[in-house]
Order: sequence, then structure tokens, then C-alpha cells
Amino acid sequence: MTRAALYTRVSTEDQAKEGFSLEAQRRRINDFCAARGWTPANAYVDDGYSARSTRRPAYERMMSERDRWDLLLVVKMDRIHRNAKNFMTMMEDLQAWGKEFASVQENFDTSTAMGRFVMDIIQRIAQLESEQIGERVYMGMAQKAKKGRGSLGSPHPYGYRIVDGRYLVEPSGADAVRTIFRRYLAGEPLERIARSLDDAGVPTKRGGPWRKQTVAAILVNPLYAGDLEWDGNLVKGDHESIVDPDTFRATQDEALRRRSEHRPASEERSAVPAEA
Repeated sequence: MTRAALYTRVSTEDQAKEGFSLEAQRRRINDFCAARGWTPANAYVDDGYSARSTRRPAYERMMSERDRWDLLLVVKMDRIHRNAKNFMTMMEDLQAWGKEFASVQENFDTSTAMGRFVMDIIQRIAQLESEQIGERVYMGMAQKAKKGRGSLGSPHPYGYRIVDGRYLVEPSGADAVRTIFRRYLAGEPLERIARSLDDAGVPTKRGGPWRKQTVAAILVNPLYAGDLEWDGNLVKGDHESIVDPDTFRATQDEALRRRSEHRPASEERSAVPAEA
């Protein structure tokens, strides 16, 4: 016997709409359950909650009590979710748990072959839309990179702030960046540079201690010389540089020199600074 979890929901805006009352939903959902020969396992009621969020007490309790039911039944699909992403996530969870889903008004039931077929089509359409959005975002970012305009969606690098999508120099951080480049070119190893920054009380971006890997990441980032890098493209950005291009190139040359002293020539493939 199929055990059905009966879910009903009404938001504040729905209260005045005919047919959306909790009592009306309860009657229709119980009649449908009886017609299908399903056994009501429990009724879950969210009164005054929006379907745009999953943070609903009855909904969360129903999902936590999934061992008590085999099928989730609603009077209409928008009673459970109004957000397509949340709906698809729920369906993926139900599938993983071996549970079914049914809606009275749409006559949608994943316990039937036709319902599973329709669900497969819905999932494929959702995946296609997601991939198309990703492609549009990628193309837009690549075009933005080629024009050298603004940030490319990555977290703001040390020494800069991002305001209205553009990099603006943060003075105290920029001073630390220049110090890092100067000391590295003077021959100091990464670990010593990191230790000196800690000793001087220079804060990191996240407030933790300086590490040689953090210093190395700054030294190889072309952003500090005024360039932007995206998917193999390196173009002149429209932001203010913190170090001049000659200093940046000299730093990369110094990194290669240090590597050549510590590794065979065949391994000299990276510009990531090595310890002196």
C-alpha cells in the first residue's frame, strides 16, 4: 500500500484567493488520495509561508520524516515550490530516496510510466537552460576580458577593492604588495617575506597569518601590473596598476632563475616563485 504525505500550503497573499484555502486543498487532496487507493500517512500544513523558500517548518519536517511515506502529494505544483531550481532539487532528492511525487491539478504522478517520462523531459529542459545560462555567462566574461573592462567575477585580490564591477586600489594593501615585489627582487625567500609582514602587523585579506603561498600568488598575478587574465587571454585592463610592467617581468624572470637553481632544466615550466 502506497503511503502518501499530504502537503498543503497557503501564503499571506493566497489567503483571499478562492480555491487556495487550506480546507479546499485538504478536500481535493484527500479525494484524490482515496481515488488512487493511497493511504494518507500524515498531513503537513504550512500556513502563511511562501513557496519561494524551502525554510518552511512543515515542509522541512516532512522531508525529515521521509521514512514514514512513499509518495508526496500536493493539490498543485506551485503549492510545493515556485522556484524551479528548488523544485528540481527536491525531485532529485525524492528520486535518490526512492520516493514518488504527484500533483492533483496537473495530473502529474511519477509512480506511472508517463509521469516518469514527463519528469525526465522536465529535468532535461532544466539542464539545457542551466547550460545555456552558463554559456552566456562564459561568453560575456570572455568578451569583457578581451576588452579589459572591470573585474571578471573572482574574489577581490589583495590590494584592490571592487566597486561597481571595477578594481580600485586600496592604499594600505597596495603598499604591502609593492613591498612584496621589492623584497623578492632583492633576493628574499618567500617564507622570510611572509614572516616580515606578520612581524610588521600587516593584515592579510582574511585576517590570518601570511604564508609563502599567499606571497607567491601575489607575485605571479598579472593584475598588479595592470593586466587581466581570462581563459588564456591576457589583455590590458582599465584599472590602475600597483607595480609597473617592468617590475612584474623582472619578478617572473627572478622566479625562473630561482627555479633553475633548484630543479633540472626540464622541469622549468612554471613561473610560480620558488624559495631562494
